[in-house]
Amino acid sequence: MHAGAGSGLLETLAPVLALPACAGGYLLLAHRARRRNAARAWSAWRTASFITGLALLAVALLPPVAPLAHSDFRGHMAQHMLIGMYAPLALVLGASMTLLLRTLPAPRARLLSALLHSRAARLLTHPAVALLLSTGGLALLYFTPLYTTTVSHPAGHWLLHAHFLLSGCLFAHAIAGPDPAPARPGVPARLVYLGCAIAAHAVISQLMYGGFWVDIHAPIPEVQGGAEIMYYGGDIAELLLAAALVATWRPDRRPRPVKASPSQPFARA
Repeated sequence: MHAGAGSGLLETLAPVLALPACAGGYLLLAHRARRRNAARAWSAWRTASFITGLALLAVALLPPVAPLAHSDFRGHMAQHMLIGMYAPLALVLGASMTLLLRTLPAPRARLLSALLHSRAARLLTHPAVALLLSTGGLALLYFTPLYTTTVSHPAGHWLLHAHFLLSGCLFAHAIAGPDPAPARPGVPARLVYLGCAIAAHAVISQLMYGGFWVDIHAPIPEVQGGAEIMYYGGDIAELLLAAALVATWRPDRRPRPVKASPSQPFARA
């Protein structure tokens, strides 16, 4: 399960260099947004959420969690929870696309808006697709030889991290993201997709704990411990996602047309 010393150095240096750069870029854009429109300053809560997401990624990708993830399946699962569920929710609530739209020059903002409204973006950000990529990928990872293959190669390990992070961000965005999402269905439908994710996580973790169909080359106590982390940690993350859905939900306040009754044939909407 060890990826080698070179991989360990890379996994230490990459987040040390990339995460502060991401934080600096976000803070710079937030400062520009405040300068452009002082009356509508960028939310400090959004900024704090994005920085928290980066901090969670740092915890997952740096010692002591990163070395433990190579040697103990429980460490791998804790890392997976941070990269694939907790950090994505915090990053998505930072509304980075909205911040970009506010700070980019008008032509580039229109181009980004057109990209977000494209057919490919609508398909990719639909909750059904995001659920398949995030939760469906777990079954493929742990019930096939894919897990052993990815952790045995440095490139595969980084691709696994990228998949966890991007699919987690897609699902959090599809369910409760504050950024524009033209294909996002209503709140009842999103609650159904969230319920499906909760059920799928529970089933996968229980099958893993019982040793049914899993293809994980690790001691049984480690696999069972990882299953418990997935079960309870996933529940907490999904409750936070549900809370974010409620917090970001904006009911439709448009007045409904008044139907004319037989006694009032000329009633106006």
